[in-house]
Amino acid sequence: MHLEHLGLNHPDPAAAAAWFCQNLDMTVARKFGPPQHGHFLADARGTMMLEFYFNADVAVPDYAKLAPFSFHIAFHVDDVPAIRDRLLKAGATPEGEVNTNGDGDKITIVRDPWGICLQFVQRTKPMV
Repeated sequence: MHLEHLGLNHPDPAAAAAWFCQNLDMTVARKFGPPQHGHFLADARGTMMLEFYFNADVAVPDYAKLAPFSFHIAFHVDDVPAIRDRLLKAGATPEGEVNTNGDGDKITIVRDPWGICLQFVQRTKPMV
């Protein structure tokens, strides 16, 4: 068994998919049209996906009100300060600065244009 995807009910799945592809090196693995306009986005390794869709039958979470450690999507990157700067120029907002933890990992969190917390980690030792 392995993780396949994380699904997020989103107010504008097509726009989110475009932003994630343009700024986070993700690609559309599959998409479907109305009424949900779902987009499955594969990560750069092609081993995990995010699904953005709109389901009018349930509330879209107010992602901007969720604390970063209540919900965030984490990405492993090679250069935390560079990705932070790039995303801030692309419409993300900062949620703190770049920090280094006790293991020497560099970490930062930004919010995408819809308020979803995105964590970026540069590990000194790979987790998996």
